[in-house]
Amino acid sequence: MPSSPLIDSVNAGLPTWFAPVVGFFVLAASSEMLFVGLLAGGANSWIAAAAALAVNSRHLPYGLAATDVLGTGWKRYARIHLVNDETVAFAAAQQTPAARRLAYTWSGLGILITWPVGALLGSVIGRMFDVAIIGLDAMFPAVILALIMSGIRDPRTRNGCLAAAVIAVGAALVLPEGIAPVLAVLALPLMRPRP
Repeated sequence: MPSSPLIDSVNAGLPTWFAPVVGFFVLAASSEMLFVGLLAGGANSWIAAAAALAVNSRHLPYGLAATDVLGTGWKRYARIHLVNDETVAFAAAQQTPAARRLAYTWSGLGILITWPVGALLGSVIGRMFDVAIIGLDAMFPAVILALIMSGIRDPRTRNGCLAAAVIAVGAALVLPEGIAPVLAVLALPLMRPRP
């Protein structure tokens, strides 16, 4: 099972520029991992793209949660590209609309720059040794856990996160990579505020 777009692109012998370009234009880790993993496994590029788009459907609720920070005009379209779990989490942690928009925009720009640059550096360095031995696959889950730590103090949120983890882990054992996180949304009703 592939563990990251970097490891897969290096192991599959894809060009050095491939992971950074995908990182810039897709800007969604699960979709990138699935896309590169399927290509590395020999899948047709159209099938890989369709599967990645299906996994990217998780951004619909993120987009709905970020409507107040997107703005209008061309800035709205530019900010839409930045919709992901991290930018929405940073925005949601802020108290005022202006602070939400600022946190969303700057965290999104930071990700838009550092993710492809990191993928480029990783692709170059990864060709020098076996990247699987240094545990890069644990980094992304650790970042997500750090982002949600303050939110899981609430019992409903904590129970919803635990249920989502159980669903995702169980689904990951039997379904293709990238599908399990989408199924984790089945735990959302547990997080609904009490009437």
